[in-house]
Amino acid sequence: MTHPFEIELETNLPASPEQVWEAIATGPGIDSWFMGRNEVEPREGGSAAMETGGHREEAVVTAYEPGNRFATRTATAEDGRFMAFEYLIEGRGGGSTVLRVVHSGLLGDDWEDEYDALRRGWPFHLHTLREYLTHFPGRTGVPVFARAPSGERSAPEVRSALARGLSLPSPIPVGSQTHAAPAGLPPLDGAVVWSDDERMELRTADGIYTFHHGSGMVLMFHHLFGPDTDSAEVAWQQWLTGLLG
Repeated sequence: MTHPFEIELETNLPASPEQVWEAIATGPGIDSWFMGRNEVEPREGGSAAMETGGHREEAVVTAYEPGNRFATRTATAEDGRFMAFEYLIEGRGGGSTVLRVVHSGLLGDDWEDEYDALRRGWPFHLHTLREYLTHFPGRTGVPVFARAPSGERSAPEVRSALARGLSLPSPIPVGSQTHAAPAGLPPLDGAVVWSDDERMELRTADGIYTFHHGSGMVLMFHHLFGPDTDSAEVAWQQWLTGLLG
């Protein structure tokens, strides 16, 4: 049985409406702060797609008003499930923009857990968007994805492993500095800008690094803005597998 849901959030961003539009309504822009590798056909009725770890999710662009409104909707599955996203942009004084996000649709039998996960995840994603627009304006990031099972480890044990691997204290407070040198990867010199029981985010001069854990899996969605990123995804996958192996 399906259950309708709606999540609505609003955030003030330190960017112009044009910059926010590029971030939320173009493939390279979405790559720079959200999840996976993204494609957007720039017209109403066009296609939008996100690919993560070999899984491709496709949607239709249901609204395309540059600088004002962008919306997509996935196809309705056999059980009635679908997802719809709407972004509304409003310019404010001082070069800032208010972005309102509405995520709605129909969820399946486990709708309570799914809804709770979505509700907790959106503030984190909007925080990442703010980090991108604040610290990497005018640039587009290369998305890096990796995942590995956490096995029988508890959430605190997973966080402790991540802390050791990134040369961070445990527990991990916001503001902690990292000077890690993961094998096969460039040194990470930066700071923790988000930390809770499920997610952590680091920002360096050349990237935003996000770590998610729960339900027996650790996921990484990084956004890299520096040079020499061709082998980064393979290297991060090897690092995570070795850390949790």
